[in-house]
Amino acid sequence: MSVKVQQISKLYGTQKALDNVSLTIKPGEIVGLLGPNGAGKSTLMKILSCFIPPSSGSATIMGFDVQDQSIEVRRLVGYLPESNPLYSEMYIREYLTFIAGIHQLGKKTAGKVDEMIHLTGLEPEIHKKIHMLSKGFKQRVGISQALIHDPQVLILDEPTSGLDPNQLVEIRNLIKSIGKDKTVILSTHIMQEVEALCNRVIIINKGVIVADDLTDKLSNSKITEAIVVEFEQTIESADLMKIPGVKRVIKESNSWVIEPEAGRDIRQSLTKWAVDRQLIIVALKKKTLSMEESFHKFTQKS
Repeated sequence: MSVKVQQISKLYGTQKALDNVSLTIKPGEIVGLLGPNGAGKSTLMKILSCFIPPSSGSATIMGFDVQDQSIEVRRLVGYLPESNPLYSEMYIREYLTFIAGIHQLGKKTAGKVDEMIHLTGLEPEIHKKIHMLSKGFKQRVGISQALIHDPQVLILDEPTSGLDPNQLVEIRNLIKSIGKDKTVILSTHIMQEVEALCNRVIIINKGVIVADDLTDKLSNSKITEAIVVEFEQTIESADLMKIPGVKRVIKESNSWVIEPEAGRDIRQSLTKWAVDRQLIIVALKKKTLSMEESFHKFTQKS
């Protein structure tokens, strides 16, 4: 396994950021970490990149323990934090040469710097200092520093945050290209990004993994089936929640999206409920929730 996490917990005082989290990631997977703010995504990434220790449990990268063998782990991991802390007064090549020195690349330095500049498309801006770059090009520099020592595992925390649509496409294509021969873990709030980039999704909520599956299965599994119904009359959500087998209801334009309890088909009870109250059903159909709706389903407050 590229990454193995066993019963990791992390406490900040009395606040539990991670609660007994376990997972494994195989070589070559691009895994999306999803979750609301404060869910524990960044904490997990910092533990895997040896920035902070866990309070309990263990984690390994390519068989090396993140606590007892952190130097070996750092050689195997490339990490781009959400804040992307760059030395803004340095030129691009100067900065990447500095990072290569930290990794003790020696005679390989010049070649690796040129390789990163080409790989991430930095050539048009190579004459500029980092503070002169757009957000998109700064992200490219951040990815370059994470890749320059040729890590086996790449950890990217919100790599496309704040980018415009054109920059989004460029960075996504770059990450997809990198993921062909490396294990990539990325956190994001953008559902389209997960569907475009990741072959697996892990959803974290309140420090706990609440879903872990292949991207297409998570989007199309039977637990994401719902009923869309439109009534001629005005209906309140509290009334719909009284129908046997209903777990959750969501207002969507003129319709209601009704999520049933696991394994329940509520169409018959819904129809009977409407007839008993002399309500007219204008439309009734099944639907599969999108990735975004699935995310809300797993992370909204119960």
